[in-house]
Amino acid sequence: MTVPEDTTAPAAEGPGGIRLGLRANLAQFTLLVAVNALVGGTLGQERTVLPLLAEGVFGLSAYTAALTYIVAFGATKAVTNFFAGTLSDRFGRKPVLVAGWLVALPVPALLIWAPSWGWVIAANVLLGVHQGLSWSTTVVMKIDLVGPERRGLAMGFNEAAGYAAVAATAMATGLIAARHGLRPEPFLLGAAYTALGLGLSVLAVRETREHARAEAARHPAPANPEHHGELTTGEVALITSVRDKALSAASQAGMVNNLNDALAWGIFPLLYAAHGLPVGRIGVLAALYPAVWGVGQMLTGWWSDRVGRKHLITAGMLLQAVAIGLVAAGTSFPVWAAAQVLLGAGTALVYPTLLAAVGDVAHPAWRARAVGVYRLWRDGGFAVGALLSGVLADLYGLTTAIWAVAALTAASGLVVAVRMYETRPCPRP
Repeated sequence: MTVPEDTTAPAAEGPGGIRLGLRANLAQFTLLVAVNALVGGTLGQERTVLPLLAEGVFGLSAYTAALTYIVAFGATKAVTNFFAGTLSDRFGRKPVLVAGWLVALPVPALLIWAPSWGWVIAANVLLGVHQGLSWSTTVVMKIDLVGPERRGLAMGFNEAAGYAAVAATAMATGLIAARHGLRPEPFLLGAAYTALGLGLSVLAVRETREHARAEAARHPAPANPEHHGELTTGEVALITSVRDKALSAASQAGMVNNLNDALAWGIFPLLYAAHGLPVGRIGVLAALYPAVWGVGQMLTGWWSDRVGRKHLITAGMLLQAVAIGLVAAGTSFPVWAAAQVLLGAGTALVYPTLLAAVGDVAHPAWRARAVGVYRLWRDGGFAVGALLSGVLADLYGLTTAIWAVAALTAASGLVVAVRMYETRPCPRP
């Protein structure tokens, strides 16, 4: 992994000789990037295949019924995110990460041998718990390690690794399914990812909670007294969801962003199939959006450290709205491919920048819980998006559902423009 030149002062040393900064913790940071790529791969095993399984194997013709697995995944992941932050503060980051991988072990087998749709839903409940525990913890651990100066860059690498793996696995499973069928071969990748992720987390990942404590010991007191020191989890939830303008704006934007992802995951493949695209080309489209999203975050996270967070988030939400509208208007592979590139670029502007903004505002003493609350809202968007798009598609058709989400995304970007304040007060030149 290539690290941009660091022109800041040397990494600060905290109590017990703990050093903060990307260069000082490069080995562990790189390992956590790899672990999060494996977390993303376990999600990517479903992106192309499950929507087609719902319709072609299990005979679910109603869109709302076919998207129940996304509702189960999103609701479970959202709730697990909330508890992941609290658990990692109480017991440490590494135990939560390992627990997440243990929960993931049965998922590929359930998807391979599911005799009914209920088994698929059960697998996605476990997948949601896994993603909530493991992805949330890698986010918190990277924030712990790098300190305040490289937070956007750290989130860019974390989310890039995860979503590049989602994209690569979505494309790979599409190609495998085109050659061998929808089951079992595509899900064997997920089994391999899970075994490797668990092994690395147990044997090589080190605890990072003391890094957060070292940062807290030298953290300046914020202007707003309610943002300092020890808060109850309820107080953290209220500040993140409502009271703080930046945190609440980030929370709603995160929810709408993942609402879009639920649409792309569950509805877009059905739209492409309805227009006669073969499975292999659907897999390419399913991979293109998270691929651009994943790779782009390595630039946008770093960029937000220089120019600030707010304007990148606003621009990203509006660009997503344009891209979703283009999917609704399109009828051919080239148009849809262009739309996926735009959607990936817009999401890349938003995704790591929102996490960095939460890290900017939240005090290290309760930052893990604030990240958990933010991710509760953000990943609740999976469930909301699946229900909303499924109901609208059943009532009015796929295209109307997609246009409705495009309008909602544009409105979310305007909320950020009006409500959020800049959380990076001294952007670097």
